[in-house]
Amino acid sequence: MSIEHRNFDFAAEHWDKRSQRVLLAQEIADAILKKIPETGSLDVLDFGCGTGLITMQLQPLVHSITGVDSSNGMLEVLKRKISNLKLSNARTFQYDFTQGQSLPGKYDLIVSSMTFHHVKAIDILLQQLYRLLMPGGGICIADLDAEDGRFHGDNTGVYHFGFERDRLHEIFCQAGFINVTIETATHIVKADSQQNESSFSVFLLTAGKPATP
Repeated sequence: MSIEHRNFDFAAEHWDKRSQRVLLAQEIADAILKKIPETGSLDVLDFGCGTGLITMQLQPLVHSITGVDSSNGMLEVLKRKISNLKLSNARTFQYDFTQGQSLPGKYDLIVSSMTFHHVKAIDILLQQLYRLLMPGGGICIADLDAEDGRFHGDNTGVYHFGFERDRLHEIFCQAGFINVTIETATHIVKADSQQNESSFSVFLLTAGKPATP
């Protein structure tokens, strides 16, 4: 992922202190688990993991989980969580797919939460994620439905003001994914500087990679 002019390293130490952000991760993780009930044998990749709010929700329930992010600061926070809990099935990897890096391994499930709107070339990213999936594997992507740009107070590094579901469905199908479904996972209520509240919907997209070529 390439996020321009946005200092996630600086924000990392305080990232988990916003209760709304923690609650959102819980709700998205719950939505993922409803779609993927049998997780015990799965090797999972959390793309754009940040401080691991989703990673740590899934970790006790999966065989292994790898959190990847382009922000070293975010990963340092997650590394501390893994170390403090002495987790043997969780690891981190700093990764920027736009720089030609490659990730090791293959995964049964790829998850991503509130990251895709920070990625300019979704189609190129999906090529990378498709390659990393095991045949028959699945992907779960949570992100914003199309909005008018008010969700972020500062739109630096935001390439998409959410997504139109029909267009996103088309992009995933073009990348080779099958059984693409999109449903509402949760809503986020945010107040602007004038304390006017707006509700933003978050979708969960699920899809699979064919078991045979």
